[in-house]
Amino acid sequence: MKGTAGIPSLHLEVLNKLVTKFERPPSTFFSSLFPSTNYDSDTIKWELEYNSGGMTPFVAPGSVAPAIGLDGIGEASAKCAYMKEKMFFGEDFLNNLREPGTSATYQTAERNLSRGLRKLSNRIDRRREWMMAQMVMNGSLSYKMQGGTELSVSYGVPATHRIQLASGDHWDAGGATQNVIRDIYDAKTLLADDAGVQPKFAVCNSTQLKYLIQSSAIQTLLAKSAFGNGDLFANPGPVLASLLGVGSIVVYDELYEVTGWITSAVTASDTTIYLDDVSDFETGSKARFFDMSEYNTYEDKAITAVDKAAGTITVAAVTGAYKAREDRVIMRKKFIPDNVFMLFSDTDANGEKVAEFMQAPYGMNRTYGKYSDTKDEWDPDGVWLRVQDKGLPVLYHPDCSIIITTT
Repeated sequence: MKGTAGIPSLHLEVLNKLVTKFERPPSTFFSSLFPSTNYDSDTIKWELEYNSGGMTPFVAPGSVAPAIGLDGIGEASAKCAYMKEKMFFGEDFLNNLREPGTSATYQTAERNLSRGLRKLSNRIDRRREWMMAQMVMNGSLSYKMQGGTELSVSYGVPATHRIQLASGDHWDAGGATQNVIRDIYDAKTLLADDAGVQPKFAVCNSTQLKYLIQSSAIQTLLAKSAFGNGDLFANPGPVLASLLGVGSIVVYDELYEVTGWITSAVTASDTTIYLDDVSDFETGSKARFFDMSEYNTYEDKAITAVDKAAGTITVAAVTGAYKAREDRVIMRKKFIPDNVFMLFSDTDANGEKVAEFMQAPYGMNRTYGKYSDTKDEWDPDGVWLRVQDKGLPVLYHPDCSIIITTT
């Protein structure tokens, strides 16, 4: 085989045209709300702004107009995160792409190429969504740079906008002081007072929606309203949104996966697990251990600690044995946790977007955004297909969202 130059399907303009045609993975909600903008370097700087509700002052006729600037409280900056992955296609695959007069074989190989490229493209889109969700949900973002250095960005979300309900007020407990409607209206008032906006979206997952539907306060209110005829269960999102005045209720159940390969053999009853990369594993989540030598064989254990320096996760004692460099651990997690209800506006009081994704240049050609390329391999014969991206989400108005931790 003499490289891939003679394969039209692997030309960069073909691959990247295909990448732009792919739809994003289902429910990349946060990424779809905010625009992407090119920035001139990989160190992003932005102004933090709180409440843009100022007024023009009175002045005497003939006097000089006073000058104003942005309603900022300071400047933030951070290095961009760089993302990339690759996939290998071997000699047989490439020969099938070249082979003349066998359209069925050619179509099968090209379909496999498209599936591989789509997988890489969807994974990088999902990473962008994870970054946007971390910014909006946690008010911070941690990521790795070249050499393994871990960076963290804090977006300056006010502590008062992160509400932890007292145990008696938990939405799932039915406590003596539980009142879902009071909690939501208190949050709406805080959002209006601090940012001058009303919520455009209320975001939760299906577990949190169930708590809302079962709330005695909401059931009582529904009985006195035009919605007291069963519509709540047939169409809960619009009914609750109209009842509570929270814009649109978005029920967001999308998951993401984090994979770690076991690097030190695990025996039954072990609790400390060494993985090749623990940077995205989180305490309180569930780790699924897979025996790769068996079909669909796994066990689930709760993660009680993550040590990024040591490269370990701590779990309840495992029952099986797992091999290093062969078996793996997967954590599946929702973008929106089960105990979170979020109110936010994607625009400030002046109608401008409160956040965006800043794309930084990378590569010798100063490429922006998602981009694919290839590299021939000599032994074994084949080609690497790679997809890259570089950027950072920025939050200009940290006071336009409120997170209620409900349990």
